[in-house]
Amino acid sequence: MLTLSNLLRTYLFLIPLVVLFLCEITKYVVEEFRTGNGQRHLFQQGGMPSSHSAFVTSLLIIVGRKMGVESVEFAIAVVFACIVWYDAIGVRAVLGEQARVLNVLQHFHRLKETLGHSFSEVFAGIAFGAVVTIVGIWMS
Repeated sequence: MLTLSNLLRTYLFLIPLVVLFLCEITKYVVEEFRTGNGQRHLFQQGGMPSSHSAFVTSLLIIVGRKMGVESVEFAIAVVFACIVWYDAIGVRAVLGEQARVLNVLQHFHRLKETLGHSFSEVFAGIAFGAVVTIVGIWMS
């Protein structure tokens, strides 16, 4: 019989996908509460918590649990996660700031300004991904 527990145990990669989906729902709820416009952030860049950060944190934990923290696969997952976190805070935040400036200078085409994340959004994504992944592992 295929239960949720068996499914998660057999297909550990499903946990990061569940984390991503739940994080997007959480982001919608947070933005709806804060601004009344949660739909603007649903499956879009930016917002609290960072779904990118939650996803790679979940993946990192899964790889560490399955392959061991001394494995090459875990080292690759750590590097990958660090790149995603850095990109979310640094590179994409700068692009969002540039989009804000360009939107002020021109009037005919609006550029997306919420490309990046603040440190707190990335940290919240990391915490969200870790907690939901640990719960998923516990359920399997």
